[in-house]
Amino acid sequence: MSTENEGDLPASGQDGGTRPAEGEPGVSEQPRDTDMMPEAAPSTPPVPSTPPTAAPEYQQTAQQPAVAPDYQQTAQQPAVQPSAFSAPPPPQGPYDPYAPYANGQAPAPVPVAPPKRRGAAGLVTAVIVAALVAGGVGGGVGYWAANRTDNGSTTISAAASPKNLDRSPTSVAGIANSALPSVVTINASGSQESGTGTGFVYDRQGHILTNNHVVAPAAGGGKLTVTFSNGKTYNAEVVGRAQGYDVAVVKLKNAGNLHLTPLPLGDSTKVAVGDATIAIGAPFGLSGTVTTGIVSAKDRPVASSDGQGSASSYMSALQTDASINPGNSGGPLLNAGGAVIGINSAIQSANNGGSSPFGGGSTTQSGSIGLGFAIPINEAKYVADTLIRTGTPVYAVMGLSVDMNYEGVGAKVSQTGANGGAAVTAGGPGAKAGLKPGDVITKFGDTVIDSGPTLIGAIWQHRPGDHVQLTYTRAGKTATTTVTLGERKGDSSS
Repeated sequence: MSTENEGDLPASGQDGGTRPAEGEPGVSEQPRDTDMMPEAAPSTPPVPSTPPTAAPEYQQTAQQPAVAPDYQQTAQQPAVQPSAFSAPPPPQGPYDPYAPYANGQAPAPVPVAPPKRRGAAGLVTAVIVAALVAGGVGGGVGYWAANRTDNGSTTISAAASPKNLDRSPTSVAGIANSALPSVVTINASGSQESGTGTGFVYDRQGHILTNNHVVAPAAGGGKLTVTFSNGKTYNAEVVGRAQGYDVAVVKLKNAGNLHLTPLPLGDSTKVAVGDATIAIGAPFGLSGTVTTGIVSAKDRPVASSDGQGSASSYMSALQTDASINPGNSGGPLLNAGGAVIGINSAIQSANNGGSSPFGGGSTTQSGSIGLGFAIPINEAKYVADTLIRTGTPVYAVMGLSVDMNYEGVGAKVSQTGANGGAAVTAGGPGAKAGLKPGDVITKFGDTVIDSGPTLIGAIWQHRPGDHVQLTYTRAGKTATTTVTLGERKGDSSS
């Protein structure tokens, strides 16, 4: 059976024959059997009125298996997330002017917060906490004083804060200031679910680049809106979706003569581990949030799906420790020059607990633990241009099935294909390259292959028609061959 006709990826541990992953690049899958603090200044703290609570126990962080783990997509779900906006921590003990200081200098007095006023919960609480965080940032420039007037209202004034701060265009602040007007918040709603994600301006014609799983709720005739940093909202429509790549393009419908500034695109092939990164998005609906980090790994095989529990495949992602949370999906990952090097797409969840990829089988969403993943922009640009031109994704394929139960190093060609068909499609790219069932592919182009997911991600970094040299072993002997990649148009579920 040709691997271009692909079905859903079975759940972990499900029995059955070889079943290819959704949108996979001509490679079918068999189901897996198992799916400081600095030293405190010396002082005498006040005795608490109640005994302190013991710190919670945490699981050990032993390395996980080589096979790509389940990841959680970062599109914000409609459910209320109270943990994201929990109450601020209790105040410190009373200020002791006679306590010793490590540096010999007494700190400036901390302004007392105004008394709390009763109000509605939910969104109001979120705004209050967000304001407190922003105020903490502003405290580096000048403290904020809140004064009560006779009529009970509150006035806010800034003390001796300079009107204009000279920030370099290449600083984080300068890059954020330039990029934020081109980053949007996307709200997608359908008959059964809705969600919030991020996107960014791709061209001056009104195309917005984002993740497929961000717009998936509106795919069946639902509603899409795009909101810019100035608060203006526009209706949008889906131009095209690529479920396997987890990339989608939407277009503004009522923008009129809106002047759009596309974000500059970088070259993801030139990214190095350790490079600085800047992520912009709407985590938990907080639009315009900017976080920083580094590229912590490259070519990380990460499962991709539509966020609705559909079958998944794998992309070869950039890994970053910049804080990425639900709602960041589809937003840009920038380099130190302000150019887009990736599209933020997924996070590793500490409490995924064997749920379906991207939390599809869970009712809760976890926040950042420093493991975020982005689709390389070179790959995303190819997909976006194809979707704008034809509306249909095009995938590179090898025409063979991979044994996902294989525990050795490399990607092993299955003995049988989907539904008992041939593991190597007759006349396909793999067959023409001389590959046979049982061969173990250990290198594909410049990428060392350690598993089936790694091979799938590596294939999708190439284009149909590309000639790629690969290394494989057969009966204990190593050989090389060159494969000319074929193509498959569209997703099997589209």
